[in-house]
Amino acid sequence: MKRAVSGTSSGAYSVALRLLATRELSRRQVDDRLRRRGFSDEQIAAAIARLRDDGSLDDARVALAYARTAARVKHQGRERVLKEIEGLGIGRQQARQAVDEVFGELDEAALIELALARRLRGRITSAAVFARHYRYLLRQGFTPAAVVDALRSRSRREFSMDTP
Repeated sequence: MKRAVSGTSSGAYSVALRLLATRELSRRQVDDRLRRRGFSDEQIAAAIARLRDDGSLDDARVALAYARTAARVKHQGRERVLKEIEGLGIGRQQARQAVDEVFGELDEAALIELALARRLRGRITSAAVFARHYRYLLRQGFTPAAVVDALRSRSRREFSMDTP
């Protein structure tokens, strides 16, 4: 049940600060959470403006932090990270800048190896195993060419995606 919140924009600001104390959130995420708590559009707008002014809310910082975590901890590829940042409500240009900065520092082949190491022990011994890991790495946001190169280095022989 949704509970109506009465109060001022300073009440929305206080709630938003508590939300931001636990983790970085985008402007849209803060907006959504305040809206779910029953704050009015005016209260939310005032709180978000104040948060931006005091530096507590910064979509560029959120995008960069998310990209670093997704790449370095979760071992996700560029395209997946970009889509997930955009899913946070951050604009494509800001998301792209963050992804470019983070992935400019990383070796994609090494990142694919880290992602693959989570799922594969040893070598690829069949076309079915090759295809399964190929699909997994594509979902992780890596390019098809880079995925094929990484998987071929782990294969006993060359597998074609057409081979049963």
